[in-house]
Amino acid sequence: MARAKPLKIVGWTLASLLALIVLVIIFIMTFDWNRARPYINRKVSESTGREFVIGGDLQVTFHQGLTTQAGWRRYVPRPTITANDVRISNPDWATAGKQMASAQRIVVSTHLLPLLRHRLVLTDLALDAPQIALQRRADGSNSWTLRNNGPSQWDVDIERMAFAAGTIRYLDQAIDLDMHAKVSSTAPDATPNDGGNDAKAGNTVEKYGIAFTLGGSYRKAPVTGGGKAGAVQSLTDDHTVYPIQAHAVLGKNKASIDGTLTDPRSLSGIDFQLSLAGASMADLYPLTGVLLPETPQYATRGRLLGKKEGGTWNWTYEKFKGKVGESDLAGTLQYLPRKPRALLRGELSSQQLRLEDLGPTIGAESNASKTSRGKAANQPAGKALPVEQFNTAKWDALDADVKFTGKKLVRTHDIPLNDIVAEIHMKDKVLSLTPLNFGLAGGDITANITLDGRQKTIAAQTKVAARHLKIRELFPKLQSMQASFGEVYADAALTGHGNSVSSMLASANGELAATVSEGTVSQFILELAGLNLANAVFVKVFGDKQVQLNCLASDFAVNHGVANVRRFVLDTDNAVVNVTGNVSLARETLDLDIRPKTKGARVFSLRTPLYAQGTFKEPKIGPQKGPLALKAGAAVALATIVAPVAAILPLINIDRAPDTDCGAVMAQAKAVRKSAKSPTTNAPAKKVTEAEIRKAQQAKK
Repeated sequence: MARAKPLKIVGWTLASLLALIVLVIIFIMTFDWNRARPYINRKVSESTGREFVIGGDLQVTFHQGLTTQAGWRRYVPRPTITANDVRISNPDWATAGKQMASAQRIVVSTHLLPLLRHRLVLTDLALDAPQIALQRRADGSNSWTLRNNGPSQWDVDIERMAFAAGTIRYLDQAIDLDMHAKVSSTAPDATPNDGGNDAKAGNTVEKYGIAFTLGGSYRKAPVTGGGKAGAVQSLTDDHTVYPIQAHAVLGKNKASIDGTLTDPRSLSGIDFQLSLAGASMADLYPLTGVLLPETPQYATRGRLLGKKEGGTWNWTYEKFKGKVGESDLAGTLQYLPRKPRALLRGELSSQQLRLEDLGPTIGAESNASKTSRGKAANQPAGKALPVEQFNTAKWDALDADVKFTGKKLVRTHDIPLNDIVAEIHMKDKVLSLTPLNFGLAGGDITANITLDGRQKTIAAQTKVAARHLKIRELFPKLQSMQASFGEVYADAALTGHGNSVSSMLASANGELAATVSEGTVSQFILELAGLNLANAVFVKVFGDKQVQLNCLASDFAVNHGVANVRRFVLDTDNAVVNVTGNVSLARETLDLDIRPKTKGARVFSLRTPLYAQGTFKEPKIGPQKGPLALKAGAAVALATIVAPVAAILPLINIDRAPDTDCGAVMAQAKAVRKSAKSPTTNAPAKKVTEAEIRKAQQAKK
């Protein structure tokens, strides 16, 4: 009997508890919950600091658990709450909308037992015509953070969610974004997760459970588009890969993405196939904050990876390929947010790059090209050097370390460049190409270029070295030069100030020099240079031949945009040519005096000084009229006074030009080349060392 008494107590206790549960259920099912609405509205408003209203009918019903659930849980009743006209307000300062969220109807089903563990499990959440308006201010405060008395002790999980057509507006003043979307749920198709992107294999995401259309603006640029995304409830799952596919027109650019978000609830990663296209890469700056140069039309496609580290996101545009104008471009770029400026780094490559496509980047774009891209044509008709201004105001947007390699740079009607290697650095508004190497005419050019944009006017400095340039390859379309051989060596050091290529050269100071030794040149070219008509005709009729080139040495001093000839001598077995005068980079004019002297007798020689004058756009080269007129007058006088045959005497050259001391001339010229400096600094510009030159040559091989 003693044992039976405790059993009776337990039995009565369980019966009482069961009866209490039944009474509670009966009370819940029969109670008019609309009478509780004022209390619920008041308590929620007090706890959140926002006006909360259930304006319509409120009902609570019970349903049996799902048959798919295992064990006894399927028999536990689940309450379903239906509320009409539900809304919660935004703070007073918000301009995105009066209500932060509202819906014509909300239907919620939940589990009772998890409530004992402070866990709210919404097995089903259905929204009818939801409207959401969220806003973040420039100082980082936002409209969706509700007032509370500390961290919540409750966890909330949503297992299934569906809604009819709704609208979302998101206004972010910190990044100047005002986006609105029309969203509707669709019938999803379950897709097994393969475990990629750091997600746990076995999870299932309901692919494309939402369809949406977009509109609005980003940094004042209009945005339109649409797409589809995974089911909403999968946003709450841990270790889930959430799919998204979208396309948009952002200002003058088009973009499309197709990929996944990793752990969408905390968003730790992004993996998209990204396509971009537009009129110019520079137009991406207002949208991305990444400073890119002016370009022709572009289109690229690659993999965009985003990884959250701490409170910042690191971005990689990986293995992308595309075209800029008619040029191909490929590579990988990383964008790393950091203080005081973000860093853009990576590698780019091109198999064939056209100079026309590169022109907008360096301000060398033709007016026709600008017009075709909708840009204002600002290159004066009489100017050869580009006047397009560099915009240094954006140079402090980021730092950069980017390496570019190009197989071939094609210049229309000119000599192509090949094996281009450029290391592009931007730091604290100082842009440098150190080095810039490329192949030209069978040789190598090695350069270091720096543009300092910290002041209103750019300070430019360049050091250039040319080695092993083949004479015949410098004149690819001149048949008479194809049998010539010999190599050109040159060095230049220049500084200048200005915000365009034209203004930098117009203010240039420095030196440049070039030498050629142990080569041959076309006799026909030399004969024409000396106006030795009989010999030139003979050579042209009976065949050209090569003449030994003993030496060529040139040396220019550049002062305030005027390159004055300090030395220019060309010595061959047949002739010596000396050049004096200047080339004005400021006025873009030539003023050169060319004095050819032969080393042997010439019949019918109109040997006379030549001139090279005019502008870069329209140069004029020919014999100086004064000396030529004197010879012609002497010939006429002799024909009249002495005899007609005497008229040829002034046209016969019997003078012999002395040989040039090529050894001494070349030694002096070589010394000038290697010590080229800028007079404004009275110090050598950053030297291109022989080691750098050898490195460039090895890279080419």
